Amino acid sequence: MSSITIRQANTSDFSGLTEIWFNASVKAHDFIPEIYWENNKVQMQNTYLPMSEVYLAEDTTNIYGFIALVENTIAAIFVSPEQQGKGIGKLLINHAKGIRNNLELNVYQQNTNSVRFYESVGFKVLEETLDEETESKEFLMRWERSF
Repeated sequence: MSSITIRQANTSDFSGLTEIWFNASVKAHDFIPEIYWENNKVQMQNTYLPMSEVYLAEDTTNIYGFIALVENTIAAIFVSPEQQGKGIGKLLINHAKGIRNNLELNVYQQNTNSVRFYESVGFKVLEETLDEETESKEFLMRWERSF
């Protein structure tokens, strides 16, 4: 893998980012039926990504993952399943930390790998919430810059 850079995404990237989102979501959320993710693909590409500030991690040949911010909320962070565990998620989080003083996100409690990942990069659980659409319990997690 050559050196990975982060840049702001543009609309021509959204189709590829939606595929990364879909593949990573199906892998990480086996407790939610795949049809849920399938049914949200169009919305992800045409609504959620365009309304977010999106940064992607790439090298000269591939896009490996992305982070989508809505103000101080991480609306999405996904890395291609075959590229997970290689530090790409951490690069994306660190990029977001460089441009924000605090960040919040919701993560499914059953997605224990992601919960551990967020804790490892400084996020703390604030409260337990419920994603009404999937009826799955979530954690609201937050990171704050210490001055």
